[in-house]
Amino acid sequence: MVRIRLARRGRKKLAIYDIIVANSRSPRDGRFIEKLGMYNPNTVPATMVFDEDKALKWLLDGAQPTPTVKAMLSYKGILYKKHLQIGVIKKAITQESADEKFALWKAQKDAKLTTRVTNLADAKVAARNARLEAEAKVNEARAEALRKKNEPKVAPVVVEETPATETSAE
Repeated sequence: MVRIRLARRGRKKLAIYDIIVANSRSPRDGRFIEKLGMYNPNTVPATMVFDEDKALKWLLDGAQPTPTVKAMLSYKGILYKKHLQIGVIKKAITQESADEKFALWKAQKDAKLTTRVTNLADAKVAARNARLEAEAKVNEARAEALRKKNEPKVAPVVVEETPATETSAE
């Protein structure tokens, strides 16, 4: 059975994976039929670069993806494209209609991804500004405490009021 799966490479605790097509009996990092691309889970969002046409060809030829690769193919829309292509093969829809549906889905997916990336960047800036404001408040409190500590301690002058003498005309 032919599988589309990941082959590990990279250094310890910073793995990068190759997306490969291999016989299911061959070892994880062993012999493979074809390399489709690369997956880097260390970035946010994770980086997936692979040849979508080759992946679709292998899926249509019967290669079975592992669960992780299946999730990646679904994320990139390859499984949806396969679904549409099977509809074209069965003459349920036309190729133009399938291409339109996939282009619409791809545009929506790209918009969501762009929104997510900008939201992450905005959240990062907002968190930085919040940290700076909190640090400024702490610095002000410390400066105020230091100012109070270093003030000269002057004993308050108490002025006693003497009762006014009454001058009486006697």
